Amino acid sequence: MKNYLNFETEIKDLENELEKLKDPYNQEGLSEVDTQKISITQNEIDEKLKNIYSNLDPWQTTMVARHEDRPKAKFFIDNLFDDFISLSGDRYYGEDKSVLTGFAKFKGKSVLVIGQEKGEDLDSRIERNFGMMRPEGYRKTIRLMKLANKFNIPIISFIDTPGAYPGVGAEERGQAEAIAKSIECCMELKVPTIAIIIGEGGSGGAIALASSNKVLMLENAIYSVISPEGCATILWRDPKKMLDAAKAMKLSAKDLLKLKVIDEIVDEPVGGAHRDRDLILQNVRASLVKNLDYFNELSFEEIMNERKNKFLKIGRNDGFMSSTEDFTSLSIQKNNLDKILKSKKILIAIAIGVLLSSLIFILI
Repeated sequence: MKNYLNFETEIKDLENELEKLKDPYNQEGLSEVDTQKISITQNEIDEKLKNIYSNLDPWQTTMVARHEDRPKAKFFIDNLFDDFISLSGDRYYGEDKSVLTGFAKFKGKSVLVIGQEKGEDLDSRIERNFGMMRPEGYRKTIRLMKLANKFNIPIISFIDTPGAYPGVGAEERGQAEAIAKSIECCMELKVPTIAIIIGEGGSGGAIALASSNKVLMLENAIYSVISPEGCATILWRDPKKMLDAAKAMKLSAKDLLKLKVIDEIVDEPVGGAHRDRDLILQNVRASLVKNLDYFNELSFEEIMNERKNKFLKIGRNDGFMSSTEDFTSLSIQKNNLDKILKSKKILIAIAIGVLLSSLIFILI
């Protein structure tokens, strides 16, 4: 049974009509398939999908990103990679089933795959904690990222989480520290890292694994510091203002690409990734091949510098630096105060002035 969003009512009616046309024997008096009407109805569905999905507002995009039929991380892992070997445990506390991790083959080459998994039905969603990772999940990924770094194996992460788990037990076991350590580990890696936001990229739960050389994003995915409902509750004390919050946060792929928070948008089938899983697999595979090939000629140092420069450039249009091409150093390149302090003559004059002022104060 298909699931429809509240703005897809017309699509639902047309697809129900299409199903009846394809099976006319359920309707009394019909005994043959009307192929012409089927074709007309299908074209009408395609046209309406194009019109609706080309004009989604940020809140509607959020709803598509959360669609229960949307392909999850396990689907991509099972269909994009060969010989996947799942690895478990953080060697400190236990196993976190909200994240799938392991080594696999992609186009004949070894990669480390990390996937935040929400689950497909109620039982699996409860088991996976709806994709909300606990500290042991982040510590597991840190352990495996360091192992991949040791053996020069690229890392591919599939991001899909509303955020890190906010439970009391998670906080007691060091949730914030685990997220911070995960970000630190991602930034220190010498191997290429690619993160793909396939659904929700929520808060620190997402950035803990998305601090990568390349951040890719499916067309109808979202990526934000907080959910629209949470933002609306904090700013307006009204969770119903989620549309205003979604617009203000610039959480859609197009907005984030303009802000250079992400590097690439992966096209989805018309109507969302759940409507044509084969096509979305093809698009993601092509993007991964292209981005992995890009790093083949780069040294370890170049890979690290590119990652660091990428994050230092975010939000810097006109700052202290005249050029944003090289951010390998955090030192300020242009600053009038620095120029003044570097002038020996001015420093001597300032010192004499301070000395004279002190003498005058003592004599008085």
